[in-house]
Amino acid sequence: MSCVPVAEVDGIEICASCGKQGSDIIKLKNCTACHLVKYCGTDCQRAHRKLHKKACKERAAELKDEQLYSQGHERQEGDFCPICTLPIPLPMHEHSGFMGCCMKRVCKGCNSAAKNRGMHDCPFCRASKPKNDADTLAMVQARVEKKDPDAINYLGEMYFHEKFGLQKDTQKAVALWEEAAELGSIRALFNLGGSYDGGYGVQLDKAKGVEFYTKGAMQGCVLSRYALGQEEWEKRNHERALRHFLISAKMGLKASLEPIKQMFFAGLTTKEQYAEALKGYQDAVEETKSHDRDEAK
Repeated sequence: MSCVPVAEVDGIEICASCGKQGSDIIKLKNCTACHLVKYCGTDCQRAHRKLHKKACKERAAELKDEQLYSQGHERQEGDFCPICTLPIPLPMHEHSGFMGCCMKRVCKGCNSAAKNRGMHDCPFCRASKPKNDADTLAMVQARVEKKDPDAINYLGEMYFHEKFGLQKDTQKAVALWEEAAELGSIRALFNLGGSYDGGYGVQLDKAKGVEFYTKGAMQGCVLSRYALGQEEWEKRNHERALRHFLISAKMGLKASLEPIKQMFFAGLTTKEQYAEALKGYQDAVEETKSHDRDEAK
């Protein structure tokens, strides 16, 4: 016997189990998972669970997808230069410098413009630039002690990539990323996704990796969005992969165009979708351009 979800009859809200009408006395509550039906109490919800389970699970999955594909289309705040306020071209490490003093990523255009004006300190906070690795590490650790999520995440990356004199320690990196993620670092969510996806510093758990990628993607992390596309691509879920790659392409990630191109030539996507990706990517690139950045090249 299948369940046909009913939340109301003739505009009147009713309990899906016993049929009682909602009123000032009887307050009906939505099924928290699917929001398709209402119940007058927990007893009715339990009694109706077996009939409602299939429809609830299907609708809950639909709602989850609606959120996944409708959120995170704009790049996160840290992807914008704090001086010119323009999005930094991807990959960001090639087009900007990370300032350990203030945890800001300044585009090469603003960095170059500052030097041309005779400013050789940090172009954002005006702090003196570190002279060596030890100075850089001390700056980052000072911010870590103040519970700066970006600094904690960055210190994790330093341990992971053996930077600034630190020995590689993937478990330490993961612990720092977990702390940074709890404090609001979106980049840390991507790093945790990669850790579980590849088994770096933690036991391999691809499902958990996807969970972290999903959280990051929904908050505007373009690399997390691309990673989700790759996960679906590997599973041959081409339609789902395409949706992710379209979003990341429109955010300015050139790497997203190649799998869309492959899908197009394999007949797995349309010419219009491929054209949409190309135009979206070009529009995103145009938004990153400025006179100072052209001069810096």
